[in-house]
Amino acid sequence: MKRIALTATVLLMSICGMAQGSQEYGGGLKVNINEDGSKYFRLITWAQFWAQHNPDKPLDANGNEQEDLTFSVRRARMLLYAQLNQNFLIVTHFGLNSLNADNMSPTGTKDNAQLFLHDAYVQYNLNKNHALGGGLHYFNGISRLNSSSTLNMLTLDNHRQTWATLGLSDQFGRSMGVFAKGTLSKLQYRISINDALTNNFQAAAVPVNGGDAVYAGKRLLGSKAAGKTYAGYFEYNFLDTESNFLPYKVGSYLGSKKVFNVGAGFYVHPKGSVVADLAGNLKGEDVKIFGLDAFYDAPIGKNGGAITAYGLYQNNDYGKNYTFGTTYETGAMIYGHVGYLIPMKSKTKLQPYVSYNDRHIDTLNDKASQIGVGANLFFSAHHSKLTLEYSNLKYANSDAVGTVTLQAMIYL
Repeated sequence: MKRIALTATVLLMSICGMAQGSQEYGGGLKVNINEDGSKYFRLITWAQFWAQHNPDKPLDANGNEQEDLTFSVRRARMLLYAQLNQNFLIVTHFGLNSLNADNMSPTGTKDNAQLFLHDAYVQYNLNKNHALGGGLHYFNGISRLNSSSTLNMLTLDNHRQTWATLGLSDQFGRSMGVFAKGTLSKLQYRISINDALTNNFQAAAVPVNGGDAVYAGKRLLGSKAAGKTYAGYFEYNFLDTESNFLPYKVGSYLGSKKVFNVGAGFYVHPKGSVVADLAGNLKGEDVKIFGLDAFYDAPIGKNGGAITAYGLYQNNDYGKNYTFGTTYETGAMIYGHVGYLIPMKSKTKLQPYVSYNDRHIDTLNDKASQIGVGANLFFSAHHSKLTLEYSNLKYANSDAVGTVTLQAMIYL
């Protein structure tokens, strides 16, 4: 615990130094290309550093105990978008995730640890309310959290199971395809048709005769039978209407808006999974995931307090008794979190929060549950903050695993 305290002190001193004298950064660096600013490009960059303590790690591949305290770069990203005129938009987003001592390489060239493309899409605006686009995009279905921004989350990180297709049919939550988005009064929508990922997490897996489903429909049945996925999300804005200029959904407005949204979404991959009968004959099973959620964020009182609350019901059907790791399972789950921004006269703000998830797993006829308790310490809103969280995961009949994570984040 002394090492955790020392790490926290170093990070706190560093971030306070970076935040000294700083004002709100605004929405990144905007460069106008013409005099009236109708042509421009905007650059946003951010980084998140983690110090993580987990005394319950299993033995490594050589049977040795693993270090309790580890460091990683959770995210290092750069987002660039350019408005050529009122009709056209280009978005490019690249970076890395979860860089640590186990996946770094001597010369920085190991494929799975270095920079890769997150988004690259073009958009044509039909009018001020509706648009079409295509490319590698993040206009996902199912729920708000499935298109979560990583710049302004309430909790330490997004709840992993809400990125329900990551690595199974898409590249890190991004799909290659076409999308439509828009606003009809207070109703916002996003729908997409995409190519399913070929080299997914189960690129070498085959179903066992009479066994459970494997997410390998495109590879085993062919792209004509299982090559496309379909997704959509619809939400009604009862109070302030949120921006849908970019696909990334805000996690906490810190009282700057008064938002109450109810949403519903879906994801369908026909014959996305495969089962084999006792004779070894393959059969495709449709993957169907549906979500229903609500989001509330509003100021409280006149002294800068605010509440953020979110709830989700999600039904996952990946095929017969599907399970992969401790992340993807056929079954159902509920998830929720709530946070309170404490009124403070100084620019430094504190936001404690709690989250809870309960999952039913068909193949295990059992449950998994996870609780998180933490707090955000803001030096300049989401642009400069520390987050400390304790998370406890209980998966089926395995022992509960507790993890303490300290995050330092800066974004410009």
